[in-house]
Amino acid sequence: MAPTSTPQTPFGRVLTAMVTPFSADGALDLDGAQRLATHLVDAGNDGLIVNGTTGESPTTSDAEKAQLVRAVVEAVGDRAHVIAGAGTNHTHHSVELARAAEKAGAHGLLVVTPYYNKPPQEGLVRHFTAVADATDLPVMVYDIPGRSGVAIDTETLVRLAEHPRIVANKDAKGDLSAASWAIARSGLAWYSGDDMLNLPQLAIGAVGFVSVAGHFVAGDLRAMADAFLSGDHAEATAIHQKLLPVFTGIFRTQGVMTTKAALGLQGLPAGPVRLPLVELTEQETEQLKRDLTAGGVQLG
Repeated sequence: MAPTSTPQTPFGRVLTAMVTPFSADGALDLDGAQRLATHLVDAGNDGLIVNGTTGESPTTSDAEKAQLVRAVVEAVGDRAHVIAGAGTNHTHHSVELARAAEKAGAHGLLVVTPYYNKPPQEGLVRHFTAVADATDLPVMVYDIPGRSGVAIDTETLVRLAEHPRIVANKDAKGDLSAASWAIARSGLAWYSGDDMLNLPQLAIGAVGFVSVAGHFVAGDLRAMADAFLSGDHAEATAIHQKLLPVFTGIFRTQGVMTTKAALGLQGLPAGPVRLPLVELTEQETEQLKRDLTAGGVQLG
């Protein structure tokens, strides 16, 4: 049974884009995934994204994706929203992944802008619509032109919002002006997809976060959102500033690499990354330790 949601926060308020734990030999670690998911929900997340970019979705098989959804839903599905990444740059494949995620028990779908083939806006509308039509699950569109090569125009978001199951947008565009207009005109539930902009996004109408830092500071993120929404903007700003070293440290290099390294330092399930990602160097690990410690994260 999915957790309670509202039209304002259809997927919760603090969501972490969860890494996919692997065993030492690179195999999918389902027990580790369940233990990590439980830890993240206990720490304050009310939603988890699995099979997203941070979950190394480009290097996991369709079967592994379905297994991961089932495992995480089994572990925390009664306490947190489990959102499955289903976006690829092939519409038919995305539809197949969406249906498999629904069958595996996901509560919603995250669908990224098709990458590499750089479709026009009409292609984006048809792509997202096809995926949303394929299941009964609510959909969060994911706008990240730095990875996909194509931004979703405001007019396109307005059109997509007319679909009854396209209910939210994860914004990693880094354009607060465009976001302001899209929030005002589309009515989509807006989630910040860039940790450094979480607080500014709240100020223009975002309802929550899809975070990488939520692996480590979910409680702080919730406190920041609660403070801002209750009108204590000074407290929200203070928390934001406290977390700046964490936001910076995680993204000094590729975020999956740093997140898995930090989870390992905490004794939590993560394991290695899959190529083409690589493990952090000793120097990068030491810098990460300094960054996280400066932001109040306890390391082992």
